[in-house]
Amino acid sequence: MNSDQFEGKWKQIKGDFKKKYGKITDDEYTEAEGDFDKLAGKVQEKYGKSKEDLKNEIDKW
Repeated sequence: MNSDQFEGKWKQIKGDFKKKYGKITDDEYTEAEGDFDKLAGKVQEKYGKSKEDLKNEIDKW
């Protein structure tokens, strides 16, 4: 597991926390941000790409 994959796993955990916090505080923006962080973390873990690289690829779509 390289550092990008490890960071991806950490982002998934952080995304889960943000989503739960957003639900508790009724903050839809934080909840959505948690979903995005979790998705970015899963992709980063699988492919070893950074969040910035993923954002650039998504923007190209």
